[in-house]
Amino acid sequence: MSNDIQFDFKREDVARATRVVVIGGFFLAVILLGSRTMYTVQPNEEAVVLRFGRYNSTASPGLHFCIPFVDEVLTVDVRERNIRMPFGITGELVAARANEEDVLMLTGDLNAAVVEWTVQWQVADPQQYLFTFHSERVSQDDYLQAIITVVGRTVMNRLVGDYSIGEVLTSKREEISVKASAATQQMLDKYECGIRITNLQLQRVTPPDQVRASYAAINEADQTRDKLENEANKEKNTLLPTAKAERDKAIREAEGYAARRRSEVKGEIDALMAQYEQFAKAPEETRQRLYLESLEKVFSTVKDKTIIDSDLQQLLPLLNLSEGSR
Repeated sequence: MSNDIQFDFKREDVARATRVVVIGGFFLAVILLGSRTMYTVQPNEEAVVLRFGRYNSTASPGLHFCIPFVDEVLTVDVRERNIRMPFGITGELVAARANEEDVLMLTGDLNAAVVEWTVQWQVADPQQYLFTFHSERVSQDDYLQAIITVVGRTVMNRLVGDYSIGEVLTSKREEISVKASAATQQMLDKYECGIRITNLQLQRVTPPDQVRASYAAINEADQTRDKLENEANKEKNTLLPTAKAERDKAIREAEGYAARRRSEVKGEIDALMAQYEQFAKAPEETRQRLYLESLEKVFSTVKDKTIIDSDLQQLLPLLNLSEGSR
């Protein structure tokens, strides 16, 4: 008995198998080609299309088409991200959180302050983000966040040096945040990083531990001062309306008295002018009338009167008019 197995293939079977293999290969090629022709960009991403290794276009979220084996699609996450400053991220390029002495900032009045802030950023230009800066040692996100950390610390050190320690701790915090955000964005734009700063907020601004007790005493004194100023302002606001009312009343009384005196003086002047006009018309008669009116006014106040003849040459018993009139 022979051990050889004999296979008898018919020509029709071989042709049928060949057609199945060809059709399956064709469909597999179509599926593979279709998968490489279409790509989808997620809502939180943007895609950079490279054609023959060079930048071609930037695709927004949605379904897109490309040339298979010619175009390369690189997606970039454009969601907003946060960095805690001044320590930045922990990685190969950025040291871990340092001691307080290592992050002290010098203020304009030569005092030291510990300043911590948060930077919110996102990718604004995917092409610049991918190709301006690149490192083989770390991921692109870590590398760009390291650049943001260096730029942010440079800007904040310069700005804090323009203000006094009191302004940094209290009244100028919002102003420093706004200026730091604008200056950081301006410097990153010069580097063409493709990054947009969306927000910058100061989180913790404190004096160093060595002098924190002294600053607490200063703050308490400032609060006491503000309290006394508020109480003084409250007292002023209470007394000032009363004083103004009394002042206005005195002014009105003075104005009324002045108007009354002006009227009286004007009346007296008018009366004198009228007398003067009568005197100018008849001087002798007017003088005589004024003389008699004056005598009448004087004698009306005298109780006992004695009349002496002006032609009397010697002393005679006086005529008592008061008794004769009874």
